[in-house]
Amino acid sequence: MREKSIFQKIDAFTDSHEGKRMGLYPYFRQIISATDTEISLKTGQRVLMLGSNSYMGLTNHPEVKEAAIKAIEKYGTGCAGSRFLNGTLDIHEELEAELAGWVGKDSALLYSTGFQVNQGVMATLMERHGHIILDSRNHASIVDGARLSMANIARYPHNDMDSLHKVLSRIPENKSKLLVADGVFSMEGDIVKLPELVELAEEFNVVVMIDDAHALGVLGKDGSGTASHFGLTDRVDLIMGTFSKSLASVGGFIASDGQTIEFLKHHSRALIFSASMPPASVASVLAALRVIKREPERIDGLWKNTGMMRTGLKSLGFDTGLSETPIIPVHVGQIMTLLAMCKKLEEENIFVNPVIPPAVPPNDCLLRISLMATHTESQIDFALQKMEKVGRELLVIS
Repeated sequence: MREKSIFQKIDAFTDSHEGKRMGLYPYFRQIISATDTEISLKTGQRVLMLGSNSYMGLTNHPEVKEAAIKAIEKYGTGCAGSRFLNGTLDIHEELEAELAGWVGKDSALLYSTGFQVNQGVMATLMERHGHIILDSRNHASIVDGARLSMANIARYPHNDMDSLHKVLSRIPENKSKLLVADGVFSMEGDIVKLPELVELAEEFNVVVMIDDAHALGVLGKDGSGTASHFGLTDRVDLIMGTFSKSLASVGGFIASDGQTIEFLKHHSRALIFSASMPPASVASVLAALRVIKREPERIDGLWKNTGMMRTGLKSLGFDTGLSETPIIPVHVGQIMTLLAMCKKLEEENIFVNPVIPPAVPPNDCLLRISLMATHTESQIDFALQKMEKVGRELLVIS
């Protein structure tokens, strides 16, 4: 054991080693094929992918891949600088304009990752004596963005509007206030109660920011998100989105009124001091966005698949919690049962994601299933058969 305090903490960490020793370690599994409804693992296994956030199934789409290739041929592999200085390409601004129009805002601004969007926007807009109000189940990037801002942080129980009212009523009227919530919650798979939320925000003069990482391509007209889904775009001040889900790439954006975006362009450290999105990533997002708008049947297919999977799981006796979107949690309970279930499903050629604390409460571990528009009925039937088999073996269902 090394004596320096940092190394003591490092050396004391043995959880992953223990999981590997038991043959139950479920993370960093090596994939050697494109992300699609079926993938190949380094072990040589061909498995059904039920753990991808590629809701539209576009990561392997020929148009999307061709757009990335052409962008590399024209612009090279990177910009070698930040957007603020030498890293702005014409396609960056082309994508920003299309995104703003898609989600119904005046302007949009690209960041290199979705995580950076939440850090960059919240830390820039809020000051030390302001107040950020968060849903208790918000994504970690929202929590970290709030912490980085050094504003006062208040949390309310998940989607509990009565509790939100009480939290807001305790904040002094003259203080700046930002309310941030996921549009679709990444573990629960439920939707924010946006109509009630914006009513409260307007009553207490609060700025509203919605993280639509898991809502774009899923909810709203042409998949344009939560605010569109509820017809409340004009009452949401900031709409955040990522490209690593439906938009088949990596990166993120914030959309708002023109002056807010102009302010962020000149003050957001996460933007100014980070290299800009690579050309291939920008071009692939543009192509994916155009496919989504051109082929609305993809969204219809996603919801059909979601209904089949959720109905099937419930009929087998699985607890799918609050889910009302293509994110379907299967509540398992104890961590060892969860890890065993994940391993057995992989042996049955099913790839799912295990979720353990701190991402979920203790003793409420879950399998996170996510559907794609391109899954077939036969694949979903196959998955349900295997889920039933493993669930009964481990007494998750009776």
